[in-house]
Amino acid sequence: MANRSILRSLWRYTFLTLLSVCFISLGIVGFIKFVNPPTSSFMLIDQWQNPERKVRHLWVELEDISQWMPLAVIASEDQSFVKHWGIDTQQLLTALKDYRKKGSLRGASTISQQTAKNLFLWNGRHYIRKVLELGFTLEMEGLWSKRRIIEIYLNIAEFGNGVYGVEAASQHFFGIKSRDLTQKQAAILAAVLPNPKKYNAAQPSAYIRQRIKWIIRQMNQLGGTHSIQPLLQQK
Repeated sequence: MANRSILRSLWRYTFLTLLSVCFISLGIVGFIKFVNPPTSSFMLIDQWQNPERKVRHLWVELEDISQWMPLAVIASEDQSFVKHWGIDTQQLLTALKDYRKKGSLRGASTISQQTAKNLFLWNGRHYIRKVLELGFTLEMEGLWSKRRIIEIYLNIAEFGNGVYGVEAASQHFFGIKSRDLTQKQAAILAAVLPNPKKYNAAQPSAYIRQRIKWIIRQMNQLGGTHSIQPLLQQK
């Protein structure tokens, strides 16, 4: 009887803890729907790990960003972004199979998942982080528009060591504001997103140059900036 009582208490405590976490996360996600986040977990971790280096970050509204930029990241990172509900089911199932075989969980991340990870979580291929990422992603997809997701993504994504957000990246790498980015410049920034600590937008490697060409082809095949007008007009 004592063991059964302890077990019931443990389950009740676990349930209440999970319920509290859900309500807190929903409150935070709901708040950020209307208020621009001043920083992100990735930026805070970066500052903690590299206290001697200044983090470059400047927030800019989506309408003040060149339309080539959201198109470039959609073309390179997640061409189904405007259609899915935050999760690419097929890629997720493949990633879970790999996890069972190899013990590590690879990316399989949509732009929505990357936004959740960059804003709220930490880097790594751990099961618990992936579960939290999925939870935040579903909350964001339920409460935010796709326009809001891409706006926050472009403002917190890392484009180089200590360089966060497209405005800081545009000024750092090209000496211009993000609203003046050309198609090629947007493709360059999108090309380094998978590993901004390894790849350098100022000095693209042969691999990155090939990736830039591929991204530009994808941008054109998607229909250019006209293809993202419905996304940009969302509220």
